[in-house]
Amino acid sequence: MKRLIYIVPVLAFAVLAYVLFASLIAPAPDTLPSALLNKPVPDIALPALDKNVKGFARADFASGHVTVVNVWASWCAPCRAEAPLLAAISGLQGVKLYGFVYKDTPANARGFLAQYGNPFDRLGLDSDGRAGIEWGVYGVPETYVIDGRGIIRARFVGPLTPQSLAGTLLPEIERARSGS
Repeated sequence: MKRLIYIVPVLAFAVLAYVLFASLIAPAPDTLPSALLNKPVPDIALPALDKNVKGFARADFASGHVTVVNVWASWCAPCRAEAPLLAAISGLQGVKLYGFVYKDTPANARGFLAQYGNPFDRLGLDSDGRAGIEWGVYGVPETYVIDGRGIIRARFVGPLTPQSLAGTLLPEIERARSGS
């Protein structure tokens, strides 16, 4: 009986430690679930960042070309790191790159674009984050691949790297092009 007094707390601690450690091991950021995969883009119109660019709405995604939507903000450090890779996406034939400015101000977003360049065909502003809720945005940066019919085919959470661009995003763009 005396042994149980010592063994039970040790076992309870071991079980608790295992549960807490297992909760730290989350899925990879690009595997976070999304209820929007294989569904149409949300029916939300994002106003343009400023008068020099166009915003976008659901109809803009069903125009026959693959669209990549990058959710970013000027206050996001990983967004700064992935900025040069977006130029590679904007140079792809038959692919449009839309920017989704999330919880930011137009002035700060323009400053970011002045510093890192503007690879976007269109720029929508979501200053209060409401459109981000409809899109299921967890945080920035996030990147979505939408086929020519306006169906979300892939979602990548986190900053793009050369490896994720080549190994994940470009294959998803090709799948969206081929319609599979």
